[in-house]
Amino acid sequence: MATSASSHLNKNIKQMYLCLPQGEKVQAMYIWVDGTGEGLRCKTRTLDCEPKCVEELPEWNFDGSSTFQSEGSNSDMYLSPVAMFRDPFRRDPNKLVFCEVFKYNRKPAETNLRHSCKRIMDMVSNQHPWFGMEQEYTLMGTDGHPFGWPSNGFPGPQGPYYCGVGADKAYGRDIVEAHYRACLYAGVKITGTNAEVMPAQVNDLAHGDFDNWYYMLRTGLKHIEEAIEKLSKRHRYHIRAYDPKGGLDNARRLTGFHETSNINDFSAGVANRSASIRIPRTVGQEKKGYFEDRRPSANCDPFAVTEAIVRTCLLNETGDEPFQYKN
Repeated sequence: MATSASSHLNKNIKQMYLCLPQGEKVQAMYIWVDGTGEGLRCKTRTLDCEPKCVEELPEWNFDGSSTFQSEGSNSDMYLSPVAMFRDPFRRDPNKLVFCEVFKYNRKPAETNLRHSCKRIMDMVSNQHPWFGMEQEYTLMGTDGHPFGWPSNGFPGPQGPYYCGVGADKAYGRDIVEAHYRACLYAGVKITGTNAEVMPAQVNDLAHGDFDNWYYMLRTGLKHIEEAIEKLSKRHRYHIRAYDPKGGLDNARRLTGFHETSNINDFSAGVANRSASIRIPRTVGQEKKGYFEDRRPSANCDPFAVTEAIVRTCLLNETGDEPFQYKN
């Protein structure tokens, strides 16, 4: 497995400096989605004291021409803090700050999909929609090879790896456990994790504002069936919203094989992992709970996906395009 040049640096020297006292100063790392719609960027500033809430964080700016978000002749973009977390890398009192991006005219950047999502969520706030997200990921070496795979071949077939136990089945558990604990420390509402069917593939389950599968919770079976009926009539719109390339990424994944649905067809079923929408067996038995939309890709934007579900299921939109609401 190839490694980056940074891995050869002496980490003990870095730790020696990180242990130095920082007085009352606080390091705040501002994080945002860049112009690709998938990549993250970050920059850090020093604050004079620890912020108690996101409203105490100052607005900032960055060079959008270097992040695929503006031209060099008018490059300044605004960073508006919207969420704050404890920093598991630099530790307390330092912060991680998630930001929305705005252009020079104060309009949201093209990849700032949170802005539109919040507007739609505010319209249905009295209905209290709940979402959970499953973020699927694969541990990769810098050479692009999955962690733990033979350098000149492939691992054994699927079977022993899902929720697997043991060094020959659970690959990279150290990274998974470190990530899990870092999320808990930071205050990310993560509910669990498990190894997936492919070696070096992992799922993390989170509840909150933050990518792969989405559930709408706390509803009766009758309402679930009504929502599925609405989703069935708007399949093409959702496919476009469910990956950052308008469905091209999902065209490679949603083949109808390997527990995926076919991208061209809508389907639903109880405990059916080959359907577009899965109703868990316990939900079918208890006549209440949640349903699972299995179509979003692992690299989707959660704001785009949750907005699409609310538009269709709660605002009763139809057709292949989102409705344009007046301000």
